[in-house]
Amino acid sequence: MAVTTAFDVDFSGTVAVITGASGALGSAAVDRFLEAGATVCAVDVIAPAEADSQLERDPDDESALAFYETDLTDEDDVAALIETVVDDHGRIDHLLNIAGTWRGGDHVEETDLEAFEMLVDINLKTAFLASKHALPHLQETDGSIVSISARSSLEGGEGDGPYRITKAGIRLLMETIAEENSGTVRANSVMPSVIDTPMNREMMPDADHDSWVDPLEIADVVAFLCSDGAAVTSGAAVPVYGEA
Repeated sequence: MAVTTAFDVDFSGTVAVITGASGALGSAAVDRFLEAGATVCAVDVIAPAEADSQLERDPDDESALAFYETDLTDEDDVAALIETVVDDHGRIDHLLNIAGTWRGGDHVEETDLEAFEMLVDINLKTAFLASKHALPHLQETDGSIVSISARSSLEGGEGDGPYRITKAGIRLLMETIAEENSGTVRANSVMPSVIDTPMNREMMPDADHDSWVDPLEIADVVAFLCSDGAAVTSGAAVPVYGEA
C-alpha cells in the first residue's frame, strides 16, 4: 500500500541529526527530513554500503545528506560526533533518537545480565548520550528532540521485560528533558507497536501485515513534532501504532 505525505513541513535552513539512520524507520526519517529541506546528518554504526543498511542513498551524491559512522554507546564517540556535526554544518535544530533494537527473552529471574545490558546500551544509553551532547546546541536554536519509545513500555509484560523497561526509560528521558528545557528545547517521544519492516515480516510471516504501520507514516508524525505546528507540544508520548 502506497503511503502519501499527509502534510507539508519546511525545514529549510535547519540541521537534523538522525540516529539509527541505516534501519527501516531511520531511513524513512532521513527521506522525510530531506524532502522537507533539512540538512540531514545520518548516524549509524552500519554504513550505507553494508548489506544490513536500508539507507539507500550515496552521501557523495546528495549535498543535503552527510553520513557519520559512530558507536552511539561510547560517550567519547558521541561527543566527537556532535562536535563534528556542528563544525561541518554550524548548528543542530533537530535530534531524532531512532537507534534501537527489540529482543524477546526470559522471565526476569532467568534473564542474563549481558542480555539486559545490551538493551539498555542500544536503546536507552544511545538516546541519553546523543541528547546529553546535542542539548547545548539545541538550546541555542530552540530545537527539538524526538525519540522512539514503544506501546509496550506502558505496562509490564511477559518475556520482553528488558525491552519494555528501556523503552519506558526513553519516554521518561524525554519528559525529563522537556521539563528541564521548558521554553527552549521541545522533547517528545512516539510509541510504535509493530512496524511494517522487512525484518518484522520475515520474523512474523503469518501475522496480519495490513494492520502494521508503515515507517513513512511514523516519520510523518516525527516530522510534525519537530515542526512549528507542534510548537506547544513538549513532554508528550504520542501513539503511532494504528491498528497494530
